Amino acid sequence: MTLRSAQEWYHMPSDFPVEVPNDSVGTTKPEKGLEKSLTPTTENGIKLQIGVEGEAAVDYVPAESPENRDVKSSSGSEACNYAKGKWVADSRRPLYSGFGCKQWLSPMWACRMSQRPDFYFEGYRWQPENCKMQEFDCSKFLRKMQDKTIAFIGDSLGRKQFQSLMCMASGGEESPEVQNVGWEYGLVKPRGAIRPDGWAYRFPKTNTTILYYWSASLCDLVPLNITDKQTNVAMHLDRPPAFMSRFLHRFDVLVLNTGHHWNRGKLNANRWVMHVNGKPNEDKMIAEIPNAKNLTIYNVAKWLDLELVSHPRLKAFFRTISPRHFFNGDWNTGGSCDNTIPLTNGSEVIQEGSSDPIIEGALKGTKIKILDITAIS
Repeated sequence: MTLRSAQEWYHMPSDFPVEVPNDSVGTTKPEKGLEKSLTPTTENGIKLQIGVEGEAAVDYVPAESPENRDVKSSSGSEACNYAKGKWVADSRRPLYSGFGCKQWLSPMWACRMSQRPDFYFEGYRWQPENCKMQEFDCSKFLRKMQDKTIAFIGDSLGRKQFQSLMCMASGGEESPEVQNVGWEYGLVKPRGAIRPDGWAYRFPKTNTTILYYWSASLCDLVPLNITDKQTNVAMHLDRPPAFMSRFLHRFDVLVLNTGHHWNRGKLNANRWVMHVNGKPNEDKMIAEIPNAKNLTIYNVAKWLDLELVSHPRLKAFFRTISPRHFFNGDWNTGGSCDNTIPLTNGSEVIQEGSSDPIIEGALKGTKIKILDITAIS
């Protein structure tokens, strides 16, 4: 779906009935009896792994003052595991102000422009175990990314990540010199659409491009009847988004994500009809939402890994799912999300392995890096 806006085919109400149960980190669980692996027949020959997701193992550790962050690793023999570590208090946080970065932040996600009174959570930074991260500097970052393109492809959580990086790269200030180059990628708002399918901006001084493309499922979505706005949409579980296939050669860094849109309510509202091998899916096991999601993740990972051979400069990442933060129920079962105390569940992540085992499993043996944010969130 690159020539016609996905907005014409996406119906995005704020509330959907959720049919599939979710665990504490927001990942869909397979129904009882489906915990073992299965091998659906697809043209890519993907073996779909079904597993039960676990919770993050965290304990409370008091916050501490920031230390020297210029040293990248305290152990030169072992790569830094950024997913393990702890949140520490840092008076130099946040990196940008929600008031000053109105140019890039969507109003509904800009906490500083809402009626929220508490912002203690902004005063922390992530400290990986056994290694230190250099302090972020927008000028250094743009110089390092000179003549490069950073692409985010995924759902609204990917969009937030894109917006946050725009705020960081611009220093959280109005930046009239930044160019809108969405037209180069077909990211323009069609007549009657609420918004374009994504955004692309370029920092002209370093020729650095940062873009986002909306693909909530990471499937290729094709309208079955392009003349009818109410048509069903073929949701090809075994094909990557056409946008990614078309523009992959232009990317230097790619960050993928999917997860929270995988429920029956959203599929029905968007009129997405599962397809495998180019035709409607008839396999009842694949039709189960957790299995369809996992099949898609494994297929996208395999496709991208094969493509990396032809794109050696591309650094590819798959971001794990962001956890839900509701207490005493979910968003549609009386739960609340009004906690005002940071790090209620502890500040440290000491677990081995990811809290999102599906993505972790899909990336095993590939050149795609896992961006593991589930437990630290």
